[in-house]
Amino acid sequence: MSVNKHSVEQIVKAIGGKENIAAATHCVTRLRFALNDESKVNKEELEQIDLVKGAFSANGQFQVVIGQGTVDKVYEEMVRQTGIGESSKQEIKDEAAKKLNPIQRAVKTLADIFIPILPAIVTAGLLMGINNVLTGQGIFFDKKSLVEVYPQWSDFASIINLIANTAFTFLPALIGWSAVKKFGGNPLLGIVLGLMLVHPDLLNAWAYGSTKEIPTWNLFGLEIQKVGYQGQVLPVLVASYVLAKLEIFLKKRIADAFQLLLVAPIALLITGFLSFIVIGPITFAIANVITDAVVGIFHAVPALGGIIYGLLYAPLVITGMHHTFLAVDLQLIGSTGSTFLWPMVALSNIAQGAAALGMMFATRDEKLKGLSLTSAISAFLGITEPAMFGVNLRYRFAFIAAIIGSAIAGMLITINGVEAPSVGVGGLPAFLSIFPQNWGAFFIGMAIVLVVPFVLTIIFAKFKKTN
Repeated sequence: MSVNKHSVEQIVKAIGGKENIAAATHCVTRLRFALNDESKVNKEELEQIDLVKGAFSANGQFQVVIGQGTVDKVYEEMVRQTGIGESSKQEIKDEAAKKLNPIQRAVKTLADIFIPILPAIVTAGLLMGINNVLTGQGIFFDKKSLVEVYPQWSDFASIINLIANTAFTFLPALIGWSAVKKFGGNPLLGIVLGLMLVHPDLLNAWAYGSTKEIPTWNLFGLEIQKVGYQGQVLPVLVASYVLAKLEIFLKKRIADAFQLLLVAPIALLITGFLSFIVIGPITFAIANVITDAVVGIFHAVPALGGIIYGLLYAPLVITGMHHTFLAVDLQLIGSTGSTFLWPMVALSNIAQGAAALGMMFATRDEKLKGLSLTSAISAFLGITEPAMFGVNLRYRFAFIAAIIGSAIAGMLITINGVEAPSVGVGGLPAFLSIFPQNWGAFFIGMAIVLVVPFVLTIIFAKFKKTN
């Protein structure tokens, strides 16, 4: 697909000219800018450009939604026109981070750690969904699963389950790799650290509550429990920070000739002892308190919890703070075996798509019609950025319609105890990652987020100018 050079010129002009660009890069769907002065951006002019599907500022970056398959060509043309030179994503993040407050930095740090491992988690969720279909009772046959009726498929389902569970079984290794890399250390040491925390010689964390006698190490009179941290998030996060900072500290003080022999062994040994003696027990207790608090709130007032989370998730996406809930999801899965938060996220994604689809019927603007349809389809398949930033936030009533539908559906599925064994693929395929016994309530929630935002958007549009 060729890119209109004039449209790229318009984009550069609308964001304040090339002199306003401190650094620039792109991801799968968006141009990402670190701008010298965001007040120079003419957002209205920017969103009128044919190539642009939306624009927003988040985490110190100004982002322009272009679309998959086109954004890389737009970026290449922009580099040719401006001569800004291709910036790395890390350079953009470093430039943008200068403008963030401490809370935003903390949220960004979590996002930078969890986003790289998200493909593995989502893939695991989808495969676990396929396993659910094969092993769930009452889906195809009354009170029996597919593998019970056709036992020749049982080993097939078992292998799928093994492949799916791997990402969660060795979750600390994934987090360790990403976290140590983020904190400036050697990511390979992060993998070793994560694997160390789930070593087979340790008591499996999932068996901790049912084991009568916990094995221990006797370390100079100090008893240390030999417990693994399968599915846990906080222990490996804190240990990764310690490992990375210790590695950096040692590299500055040990001669280059001895670094290979001394830095990694010393850093890993000290972090290992600290992990089992101090970091692990304390963070494990904190993680359990957080889990109990979240579960307790939703169990005490499920309707209110569902409404609030369903209502606020999409606005949290705008700020980037939704990434913190991925850590909570993973912690819930590690501690309880399932999460009740992610199903609401999946419905929130569908609601954004339904609102965008409503805009297609509400407007007479042909460009907006086309954008609304393509972005709605994208949202129904789990990618909400074009719908949310390109259509719904531009016409606020559509965004409001989406979060109203999401809140109603969130209340319904929370009251009915809908849960998922993993974080999966968002949008319409999301039901595959829901426990089969919860499909009925989830499908009703899905119907709500398809109908309510669509209808409300059309109703609201009658009182607003959309063309």
